[in-house]
Amino acid sequence: MASDAKHWEAVEEVAELLRDGQYEEALRALRHAIREDPENPYAYNQLGSALLDLGQLDPAADAFAAALQLAPRFLAARVGLSHALRLHGELDGAVAQAEQALRQFPGDADALRVAGLAHAASGQLDEARQRLGAYLGTDPELGSQPELRAVLAMLGLDGEGEPTGS
Repeated sequence: MASDAKHWEAVEEVAELLRDGQYEEALRALRHAIREDPENPYAYNQLGSALLDLGQLDPAADAFAAALQLAPRFLAARVGLSHALRLHGELDGAVAQAEQALRQFPGDADALRVAGLAHAASGQLDEARQRLGAYLGTDPELGSQPELRAVLAMLGLDGEGEPTGS
């Protein structure tokens, strides 16, 4: 899709700024991109990611929601919205967004991970175990995911999806 490529091209360099931790410059560039093309879901998604990293949960959720208004099947935006809602304590919304991601993309590792975390935060431990067990079946790299490791330990799962010997 030509517009999709154009939209991504408009924010491609911003992704690099975010990876380098240059948030202020990235935020300026993203706001400019949105002013130039308010129909760019990638700009809203990147804005949501930057705001989430900065702990600005309400504006991050708003940015992810704006991306989803423009592109309802945008998995990264739906995953980001679920994370922002969970971290803000809006657990029903976090679970709803995560489960929508799974309906749209069954078996997707990111959707399984976000659903497992949302269910765990909501106290729905059986659902959390099921989603995170399936996530572990995708053979993810867990080394840089301390939050996930803590949730897995709480659920009695090791990094392989097997019950621990507690």
